[in-house]
Amino acid sequence: MPFLSDTLSRVKPSPTIAVSNKAQELKAAGEDVIGLGAGEPDFDTPQNIKDAAIAAIEAGKTKYTAVDGIAELKQAICAKFKRDNNLDYTPDQVSVSGGGKQVLYNALMATLNPGDEVVIPAPYWVSYPDMVLLAGGTPVVAEAQLQTGYKLTPEQLEAAITDKTKWLIFNSPSNPTGAGYSREELKGLTDVLMRHPHVWVMTDDMYEHLAYDGFEFCTPAEVEPRLYDRTLTVNGVSKAYAMTGWRIGYAAGPKELIGAMRKIQSQSTSNPSSVSQWAAVEALNGTQDYIATNNEVFKRRRDLVVSMLNEIEGMTCPTPEGAFYVYPSIGGLIGKTSAKGTKIVDDEAFATALLEETGVAVVFGAAFGLSPNFRISYATSDAELKDACERIQRFCAALS
Repeated sequence: MPFLSDTLSRVKPSPTIAVSNKAQELKAAGEDVIGLGAGEPDFDTPQNIKDAAIAAIEAGKTKYTAVDGIAELKQAICAKFKRDNNLDYTPDQVSVSGGGKQVLYNALMATLNPGDEVVIPAPYWVSYPDMVLLAGGTPVVAEAQLQTGYKLTPEQLEAAITDKTKWLIFNSPSNPTGAGYSREELKGLTDVLMRHPHVWVMTDDMYEHLAYDGFEFCTPAEVEPRLYDRTLTVNGVSKAYAMTGWRIGYAAGPKELIGAMRKIQSQSTSNPSSVSQWAAVEALNGTQDYIATNNEVFKRRRDLVVSMLNEIEGMTCPTPEGAFYVYPSIGGLIGKTSAKGTKIVDDEAFATALLEETGVAVVFGAAFGLSPNFRISYATSDAELKDACERIQRFCAALS
């Protein structure tokens, strides 16, 4: 009798975490490595948020809390949804978990049965398909293309939906591409969903506030209010507030779904960190001024990376609307050979050779469901990004 569960054979470890760990190991061994794999801001958590956490500790707010969030945080989340998205929720429609990933996982575990399908546009965040598999569902990948800015078209969504479809997982701005859907583009997708009332929408809005060049974020239930009763709107404090390690994600949706998610959390992790919850209250209710300041830095870095990568023959790098990633295509480099003899047969071979020969760690595109590409996170210093892009330029120039 095998000791480990058969479920493990259906999933793989996170490639993005693997790249970050590899880069850290090489650095610890004294190698000159620039890691561009981690999806987290390099800014420190704002002082007002840290002060709120310290105050919570000193006030003894370190005990168990309600399973899916303290009342004060749920009220702050409801206020955020009204303020930013014109969505009305009550606290009993809100769930708070140990990061956005747990929110998504709880929702999938609460709703999926064997045979249920989940439409996932590609390129996708690496964890979506594996979470669907862990929950017993079947991922259905709908590939977006470079020609459409890596955005799914209504026709592609229509073709992916069957009578077995339970969810569409939607992410804008996107990890890994940074692509953001305009209101008109999103309306095209919601019109399709209105023709299929059995399909629910799980929208991952984690990068909502990281938007550039006047891009105006919108979320499905805001664009099409008739989807409100079958939408789970997911967000968190990790990206906009530089709170990745605090592990607070949240969602709002129909009471029955939120109650089911609460039941699962009550028998798995129970409540998220009490101190982190109080910090998140301050993040949502306090000043938002630093978001625009940080975005100016991200935009400058984005423009630097896009410009330098587009100088490379055989590489095409679109300019993303948001997040802090670029997702260049390397279609013109496939089949070439690196200076040290590695055949670039696919994007994984490209990323491996790039790390071994230049010390630049990126994540290969196959991990995100669309090749031949790679992802760079530009959430690091201008100097490191310039150095890394120069190394990539030299590596590609030496291909033959």
